[in-house]
Amino acid sequence: MDECRFVVLVAESREKIDGKTVKAQIWDTAGQERYRAITSAYYRGAVGALLVYDITKKQTFDNVQRWLRELRDHADANIVVMLVGNKSDLNHLRSVPEEDGQAFCEKEGLSFLETSALEAVNVEKAFHTILSEIHQTVSKKALAAQESASANGRSMQGTTINVAESSTATKGSCCSS
Repeated sequence: MDECRFVVLVAESREKIDGKTVKAQIWDTAGQERYRAITSAYYRGAVGALLVYDITKKQTFDNVQRWLRELRDHADANIVVMLVGNKSDLNHLRSVPEEDGQAFCEKEGLSFLETSALEAVNVEKAFHTILSEIHQTVSKKALAAQESASANGRSMQGTTINVAESSTATKGSCCSS
């Protein structure tokens, strides 16, 4: 197990973004190889992904490049990706400098944040940030589609964007050491 976590459905969330309610399904395979076969199916419908590594384990950071390549190979070109360095509460055991995460994200065009799931530091911020970025991306695509339809003489009376197939949520534990 390479321990770089890839975002099975753990929760459903409703968040207010720009005054609108956004519903999100959060999938977590914990980077386990046994989920590789199903994750490629989820890539197709994904509009966002959180790649989470453990700041105390360099190998998890080293695996981020492979996960990102896999995402870019199988997901929509407009997928929003955020890199998250977890376990900031264990700063004294840090093996991945925060600057390395930031530099990687600048190079790859990703958002970046460090969190502590144990202490609930920046976890909500990570989800709110990626959901806001997804909302902006989806809104731009919808606006472009409306403008294209108008230019072609067609009128769109409302747009429904189905982000993913509905599924029953299952509870799971997160971020255990």
